[in-house]
Amino acid sequence: MTKHLLLSALLAPLLSIAVQAQDAKSAYPAMAPLDQYLIADKDAEIALARSAAPPSISDNAEVLVLGRDGFTTAVKGTNGFACFVERSWAMDTTEPEFWNPKVRSPNCFNAAAHSFVAFFQLKTKLVLAGKSKAEIAAATAFALDNKEIPPLETGAMCYMMSKQQYLNDGGKAWHPHLMFLVPGDAAKTWGADLPGVPIYSANDPEQRATIFMVVVGKWSDGTPGPPSKH
Repeated sequence: MTKHLLLSALLAPLLSIAVQAQDAKSAYPAMAPLDQYLIADKDAEIALARSAAPPSISDNAEVLVLGRDGFTTAVKGTNGFACFVERSWAMDTTEPEFWNPKVRSPNCFNAAAHSFVAFFQLKTKLVLAGKSKAEIAAATAFALDNKEIPPLETGAMCYMMSKQQYLNDGGKAWHPHLMFLVPGDAAKTWGADLPGVPIYSANDPEQRATIFMVVVGKWSDGTPGPPSKH
């Protein structure tokens, strides 16, 4: 959702070098056949989505799965969280892996992050309608300008703790982490990305927000994650 899908795009500046970016640009020039983005086994997609957060949260969350007509609710939730597997178009349209069909980014958003979920749902509809990246960028900007997408609420956050996450070709699983979502370009207000500070940031201009990422020590299944080098 990736930059945010959430998530692949959020991490690309930290995980890729110029050569990798150039390779990705040539590797994913257009959308692949839709089947490559779908997960045939619905139960497998539900399990993958739930792996975004510890079971104490994801077991009671709403779970969305991707079909040919978009994301639909496969499991109703009771705790206000929504878990789903973002695909590559959660990235900004400028990212070279925007059409990477291998991307699978399990996210579990809290209720205050409804704006991010709505933004990704809109992008998904545009992708499935066959829109170009330029058309997607224009349509999402129009939706934000005209308040068709609700404003980001205070306290918006997301769990991304799945050991099975594939964020991009460079980062793949990267680290288990939490994301905190703030309107505008706000990296300096958190002191993010400074030496010794355990907070990464990524400004997402298309979503008009800053995503702060805090690495945690364990995956959602309780096993240790890789050590952070920040």
